[in-house]
Amino acid sequence: MEFRHFREEDYQAVCDFLIALNEPGRSHINWNWARFEWMYEHPEFDKNAKSAIGLWTDGDRVVGAAIYDMYFGEAFCAALPEYASLFPEILAYAYDALKDENGLAIALCDENAAEIEAARKQGFVPTEQSETMMEADLGRDFAPAFPEGLHAESPDPVKDAYAIQWLFWQGFDHGGDRAEFERTEQIVPQVRRHFLPELGVAAVNRSGEPVAICCLWHDERTDYAYTEPVCTIPAYRGRGAGRAVVYEALNRAKARGAKKAYVISDQPFYEKLGFRRCRRFTFYRKR
Repeated sequence: MEFRHFREEDYQAVCDFLIALNEPGRSHINWNWARFEWMYEHPEFDKNAKSAIGLWTDGDRVVGAAIYDMYFGEAFCAALPEYASLFPEILAYAYDALKDENGLAIALCDENAAEIEAARKQGFVPTEQSETMMEADLGRDFAPAFPEGLHAESPDPVKDAYAIQWLFWQGFDHGGDRAEFERTEQIVPQVRRHFLPELGVAAVNRSGEPVAICCLWHDERTDYAYTEPVCTIPAYRGRGAGRAVVYEALNRAKARGAKKAYVISDQPFYEKLGFRRCRRFTFYRKR
């Protein structure tokens, strides 16, 4: 076994590691390859610090990792099941290398007793912060009914960068002032290596404006899709646009072979769409 700091050429190996990590069980499904890819190209992700990501390798294969989540202060730590003995070392590295002025927080599955025990031994204590994973069974039929005046399109995150970011600005409740949006936001076309634009679905009005969106991620090596992000602008909420884009995206993932879809949320919106709570992750912190 060898340790090394992350290099740009390790990107695919990390994605492969996260896919392998979630094959035998789902106690790490809160961190999957799609969440890593979404985060890695997010404008707020601090790429200047990426060499602090720690990787444990066996030959060319990544078997363990400590990855910060957007910023230092929160991290993901894991090892493949057959390398579980590495977890205490990975956790110790994460605390030393990825903490901020408030220490380090890690999210551990409430069902993962071994990792919880290892974290407690190193001085991590549970907090009130948690994440909920919800799961949808794609064995059912989904019937996307787009409200009158809206139709489905798959926006391109490069060509349609302005329209997508303006939708996110409104949909995540930053307001409807376009001038403020243009002053505040830097329009950055998002190029993600494995993201398939055809899996993303937007509800578009007669003026050609996207008003709701669901982005979905799927790799043919996995049996699950990951839902991130989903939003509807305030003027169109409550009309069924959000339901329609999610259902259409789930149908597309199902056609590619996905059996499940996951989302990090505990919102009633997803329960109404057929998602059910499947796992809870408690944050443990060491100061």
